[in-house]
Amino acid sequence: MDELLQNPCRLYESRHFCEKYGIAKSSLSEDIKLINEILQENGSGRIESIQGAGGGIRYIPGISDERIHALQNELIEALSDTTRMLGGKYLYTSDIMFNGHFAADIARIFTQKFYSLGADYVVTVETKGIGIAAQTAYMLGLPLVVIRREAKYSEGSTVSINYFSGTNERIQKMSIAKRAVEPGHKAIIIDDFMRGGGSLKGIRDILGEFDVETVGIGVAIESRIPEKKKVKDYTSVLIIDDIDEEDRVIYIRPNETITEE
Repeated sequence: MDELLQNPCRLYESRHFCEKYGIAKSSLSEDIKLINEILQENGSGRIESIQGAGGGIRYIPGISDERIHALQNELIEALSDTTRMLGGKYLYTSDIMFNGHFAADIARIFTQKFYSLGADYVVTVETKGIGIAAQTAYMLGLPLVVIRREAKYSEGSTVSINYFSGTNERIQKMSIAKRAVEPGHKAIIIDDFMRGGGSLKGIRDILGEFDVETVGIGVAIESRIPEKKKVKDYTSVLIIDDIDEEDRVIYIRPNETITEE
């Protein structure tokens, strides 16, 4: 069943595996039941069976609450290194965001959270969110759309908007290729970090120019300050309460709500 597990969220007709392995449908059902039990016991996802015409089976990645808590603790330990302080209450996080181990587990959290929303795209803005967004797109079986800070000639015709980014309300620009999305579809936005939510609002607004609805937002790390964000209904993994540059202390905690139903 490697094919099933290596192609998350892809719907297979039952006869595909029956013909491939020369087995009866009853035998396949028993195998799928066993695999599903193992996956759920390990907290790594589940097999979904859809009955009737157009139905079939597919693997949906997931993550256990125990693994989420362990991941949060690992991230907090890594981020608590005071040599990461960059000034202006910013932290160096590139090595963490591009770490395949961390990116895959964070993507599993977002996959489990957003799978049922019926999205058509996973969208991010360059650059540090790309690793997590790419993993999430793979696990959801969806195309990844990367919004640029500056338009690229290789992307053809683009649509650009200006947006307010950061707590100092600086005006910045982002662009998306006209061919990247289709009107009337749905998107999930994934990013590495959120302070005031200006970039995320910008992504939502530029998608709105194509009549693409944002149905979910996931960020790896959020800053508690400012408390009033430009977006609502988002999911974060960690929360930075404060970065005390004078005393060299980073106050960071897990977001407990991500394990709540």
